[in-house]
Amino acid sequence: MMMQHLQQCMLEVALMVVVVAVVQPQGSVVGVQGASAKFPSLNLTPRQREANAPQDPAYRIFFQTGNTDGALPVCSPWSVCNKIDFYDSPRIERQCRCPQEQQCSTNVDAADGHTITDKTRHYKVCEPIKKLGKCRYFRDVTWTFITYPDNVTQQIMHCICPKNSVAYIIKRQAYQTPQGIGFQYSFACSPQSRLRCQRKEPCRLFTVKKKPEFEEVNTNTLCQCPHGHYCPKHHMDPGVIPGKIYTEDAIRTFSGYCM
Repeated sequence: MMMQHLQQCMLEVALMVVVVAVVQPQGSVVGVQGASAKFPSLNLTPRQREANAPQDPAYRIFFQTGNTDGALPVCSPWSVCNKIDFYDSPRIERQCRCPQEQQCSTNVDAADGHTITDKTRHYKVCEPIKKLGKCRYFRDVTWTFITYPDNVTQQIMHCICPKNSVAYIIKRQAYQTPQGIGFQYSFACSPQSRLRCQRKEPCRLFTVKKKPEFEEVNTNTLCQCPHGHYCPKHHMDPGVIPGKIYTEDAIRTFSGYCM
């Protein structure tokens, strides 16, 4: 019963995370040849990118508004300016532009001094993260995610979760504007589950939202597999079974089992 309750809670959280994570409608495919075969360096000129595109279509770039950095809104303090998602096909989602002509980091290295990591995602901020404090489990809000009536989103960081923890939604608040209704979601930190998986119980939940350009996937670990077993990391891996379909939100869940 305890595991079933945990799975239901994780499903509700996963669905909310995917629903609120509105992705930019326009994007472009960029290919580069860099030091890493999996995810090359992004610090190339447009001409270098164009020249190398046929050899290595490494990542895609999506803009929240428009097709250029100049069309993006200016970041407010501690707003996420770039989001890099490494799940499946890597992509960059440009959220806003840093003030005073400062460049938002596109470095895939999480140790660049501007990165907060969460599962398969890197959140980049304009400010040095050393100025952010550590969050306390269950008590502090690590970030807020705001959706506006025009589908523009904003993610503001407040503190950094301790190592080996996960972020989960603790509050959802609606607000009214002249343009319509928006929502603000607050996230807190929780330690990763140390529960051992029982027989025939899933170890990981995948929540997949179908987009015109790609599938957006959120993962939640439910329990730890026994010694000598492993939990699938991708929703198309062996040991993963399709689950419920939520047609209105174009979402489908998948459950991974210890192998």
